[in-house]
Amino acid sequence: MINYHELSKKAQEYIDDFFENRINNTLPYHNKLHTENVVTAVRRIASQYQLNDHDFFVVTTAAWFHDMGYYVEDGTEHETKGAAMAAGFLQESDVDEITINEVKQCIIATQIPQRPVTLNEQIVCDADLFHLGTDDFIEIDKLMRKERELKTNSEISKKEWRKVSIKFLESHYYHTDFCQQLLNTKKQENLQRLLRKQNEKKLEPANQPVPFINETGAASAIPVKERKVEKPVRGIETMFRVASTNHQRLSDLADSKAHIMISVNSIIISVVIGLVVRKLETSQNLIIPTLILLVGSVVAVIFSVLATRPKIPNGLFSPEQLNNRSVNLLFFGNFYKMDFDHYYEGMKQVMNDSEFLYASLIRDIHSQGVVLGHKYKLLRISYTIFMFTLIMSVLAFAVSTIFFE
Repeated sequence: MINYHELSKKAQEYIDDFFENRINNTLPYHNKLHTENVVTAVRRIASQYQLNDHDFFVVTTAAWFHDMGYYVEDGTEHETKGAAMAAGFLQESDVDEITINEVKQCIIATQIPQRPVTLNEQIVCDADLFHLGTDDFIEIDKLMRKERELKTNSEISKKEWRKVSIKFLESHYYHTDFCQQLLNTKKQENLQRLLRKQNEKKLEPANQPVPFINETGAASAIPVKERKVEKPVRGIETMFRVASTNHQRLSDLADSKAHIMISVNSIIISVVIGLVVRKLETSQNLIIPTLILLVGSVVAVIFSVLATRPKIPNGLFSPEQLNNRSVNLLFFGNFYKMDFDHYYEGMKQVMNDSEFLYASLIRDIHSQGVVLGHKYKLLRISYTIFMFTLIMSVLAFAVSTIFFE
């Protein structure tokens, strides 16, 4: 019986060694990073469809080998060559012919225009062009243009390449339902961005300053009305995403610190109660140091627990809050008791109003910051109490042992 997990690791190691020994400067896009991104996308899509171990192995192996043909000879018919390389690797690993053919067909299916038949083939095809529906499309599109220039040894203008990209986006479609729902909207935004740039270039001559003769007979120019500057939407979205991620990491770090404090003090309390308290009848000089240690540890635990104790709102929002845009529907505490229909209507209102949407994101980040500030304040108190408790209890034990034993 094939151990698909071990064989997958072996395939990854094979690809790592392959790229380590082969560097092709004419392939700024179809390189190891692209291969790793396709594998990541394949795993994400495959997990959504809950593939069994065999099919999961088939699609991930196809993803590892799908572009290896670029590094064979001149890179033409790279899908066929990549499929052959995958077959050779799998045959050496004693994989059955049925599985080998499935992997080969998944690789062949990525040939443009894509014509996948099975679900496995659809998954690999969608993963290969996953970037079309992401924020990375613009940068990847630039890399592909550069790669084409290097391969053809000729310069391609932005205008010419933009036409190619627009035509490709217009003709492409995702095959799996998951990618259609996840990526189509962003892919359409990327297409519209290219179309806007194309139209702007066409209108540029009409926007040039118009020469005229002034009173002195000298040529002058009528200044063109300044174009309306669009908001840097991508930058704003990145800012919100980075801020939210940083806050989440800080929250996880605070919870981890609180857990450490609770664990350490719980151990101290258990040891003191189990070992020291029983000796207090015969060693009364240890009563005060023991009380200091116990009380300090308990107080430190209390503040750590307060730092991690969740605070949940009532879970309801009113129509007035929605109309006044004073509710954050991105936080579960504001809607978890609402029925789906009311929440759905509220979210539609948020999505249709960009100002409301950005206000919700800003309110969400602010709320996270307030919670973080409260957590870290309590944690600081807990750690301070713990530090002084240790100092005082050690000094008290030393004094009681030396002078009052």
